[in-house]
Amino acid sequence: MNTMVAPVDGVRQTFTLAWRTLVQIKHNPFELIDFSVQPVMFVLLFTYVFGGSIASSPHEYLMFALPGIIVQNALFSMLNTGVGLATDLDKGFFDRLRSLPIARFAPLSGRVLADLAKQPWAAALLLAVGELLGFRIGTGPLAVLGGFLLLLGLALAMSWAIVLVSMVAASPEKVQVFGFVVLFPLTFTSNAFVHTEKMPGWLQAWVKANPVTALSDALRGLFVAGPVARPVVQSLLWMVGFTVVFAPLAVRAFKRRI
Repeated sequence: MNTMVAPVDGVRQTFTLAWRTLVQIKHNPFELIDFSVQPVMFVLLFTYVFGGSIASSPHEYLMFALPGIIVQNALFSMLNTGVGLATDLDKGFFDRLRSLPIARFAPLSGRVLADLAKQPWAAALLLAVGELLGFRIGTGPLAVLGGFLLLLGLALAMSWAIVLVSMVAASPEKVQVFGFVVLFPLTFTSNAFVHTEKMPGWLQAWVKANPVTALSDALRGLFVAGPVARPVVQSLLWMVGFTVVFAPLAVRAFKRRI
């Protein structure tokens, strides 16, 4: 890979490699299930299996939980970034790129861009399914657009931590283990699915500080109704924090591996 490639060429190569990742979906239908079918199953299961016991009705629970499910799906979808990078390392894809005049940042930025491009589709799909089940957007188009942008921003920021793990682990299986060990508890110890006040007192302090809680509350305010300013500011602070801490470490680890 060449560090002297012109910035314009590097951007073009980024889009080319992003397109490569997106095209692979048609050859790997299981990935389509990951960001299309699986989230819909979560909505149906949480609404009709747990909704009646957690809230007074499945509809009330749907209005509360759908934004949280969208957040959870976004974070787990970004796990594909780490798995994909680890797979490329494992199969020697980066080794083949070394002999080509490609900007060093293009493989990483291309993978991240491709996975980010899937996010609006998955979020829009979940909102559409939610509408069919009775979910109703209580705000306007600009608020919904703001919710989408906030979701993409925090997903991108947290993806740097996942990229770092993929570079250190260099194994798709180990990256997936990271998802279950870190991301799974992170989402379920938030208020994405259950109101904070219904959790044990010792857990509530963490729930309130959890970035998933901040983003879930922000999306509820932007999609349905309720407080917006505080959760949006908290989400933005988490976004900056993850980027400042993990982006330099992830880029440094990536450069060492390639």
